[in-house]
Formats: sequence, structure tokens, C-alpha cells
Amino acid sequence: MSIWIGYDDREDAAFAVARESCRRHMTMPIPVRGLLLSDLQEAGLYRRPIEYRPSAADRPVMWDVVSDAPQSTMHANARFFLPFLAKEGWAMFCDGDVMFRSNVVRAFERLDNSKAVYCVKHKHKPAKSVKMDSQVQTKYKRKNWSSVFFMNMEHSANRALTIDVLNNTPGRDLHGFFWLADCDIGELDVSWNWLAGVSDPEIEPDIVHFTEGVPSMAGYENAPYAPEWFKWRSDWARGGRLPSVSVTR
Repeated sequence: MSIWIGYDDREDAAFAVARESCRRHMTMPIPVRGLLLSDLQEAGLYRRPIEYRPSAADRPVMWDVVSDAPQSTMHANARFFLPFLAKEGWAMFCDGDVMFRSNVVRAFERLDNSKAVYCVKHKHKPAKSVKMDSQVQTKYKRKNWSSVFFMNMEHSANRALTIDVLNNTPGRDLHGFFWLADCDIGELDVSWNWLAGVSDPEIEPDIVHFTEGVPSMAGYENAPYAPEWFKWRSDWARGGRLPSVSVTR
């Protein structure tokens, strides 16, 4: 088993919260690593050209040439190279703007090896055209399914993700798990990818996903569970004096 968290150098604090909140809740030692686009590029795996184009925001926007569309993070398409990083067993990927609130080992224990991927099957149709830090809110089939997912490296269907496919397929198709039949995609409870400000507030989240913006971004300071997020960030900034947490959930 392994866990990979998308890293973007513009969101160091968000990544730190995601990684430490994950580690501190686990009841067994599963490796938790950052998924860095630069590592994939230096290894010669990621060859998709990226341009920086002018935008209405105060800085250029990253543009994935293959998709002919913007990408809001460095790991937007890099996540699908997971088989070349994890290589075996079950691997989890999550965006860097999440906060774990319970023991993710429980999710690993419920995975069925007959499935190629597990995710929360959101029916999310964003009303806004922009999200975190003035990034373009891209709309595509199965929106947010790929923001938290578990991939079975042993499943034959995932062998379709060759280097050529990964480097030449539009991101919207990758995010829609285009290479998988519906029966190959297992469903996680929504608590494992609870979208702040979108998902049912009556649900107790195991993972809070600040998909529209983490609490440190202007306008999102009062997002659901923001006080917990700020607590994790403060303890990280102080040098690792982390909060005590329960691992009973």
C-alpha cells in the first residue's frame, strides 16, 4: 500500500496539512509521498507540453497543450502516472488541498481486488467559473472523481495506461477514467472525499476536500472545518508540534 499526495509549490502549507493529517491518523505505517510533476519530467515519463498563457488573473495560467485547456495545479494530469510510481499493490492518490479526519487504513481494508479503481462518484456540476486562487474551474465528465482515488496496480485494465496514452490523451478523458468500464470502478462512501461547501453538511467527513479553495485563500477563511485546517497549519509552522487525534474512527 502507498499514498501519494499531489504537490504544487504554490501550496506548501496545504500539502503539509494533507500529509501530516494523513500520517497522524493512521494505525499502521503506510508510506505517504508527494507526487511531484518535476520528478516525472526528470525521469522522462511526463512529456506533455505545458505553456503559461496570459489570463484575466494577476499571473499567467498553466495550459496543457494536449488538452488545449488550462490546468489549475502541477499534478492535474501527473496523478495518472501513478502506476509508474507505485508499481504494485493498492495506491491512493489525493489532491493537495485535503485534510484527513480519520484513519485511511480503514478505506484500504475495504477495497475489492476485482476493481481497478475506487473513488467517490460525485455528481458535481460547479456553478462557478473560477475556483481556488482565481484558477479556471474546468468542467468535465465525472468531475472530482479523480481528486481522491485508490488504484489497483495488479488489475489488467490499468495496463492501458501506457506512457504514450498518458502523454497524448486529453486531461478531461483521463479524469473521467476513460480506460475503465463502469463495472471496474468501485464506489467509496462520500465521506472519503467530502467537498467543502458542496457535499451534504450532515455527513461526517473522513477527508475534507477544499476543492474551491483552502482556508488560507481569500474568501475561504470560513469554509467548513476551517478551524481544524488552521490548527494543523499552525502546528506545522511551529515545527511539528502536532495536535493529538483519535484513531478510533
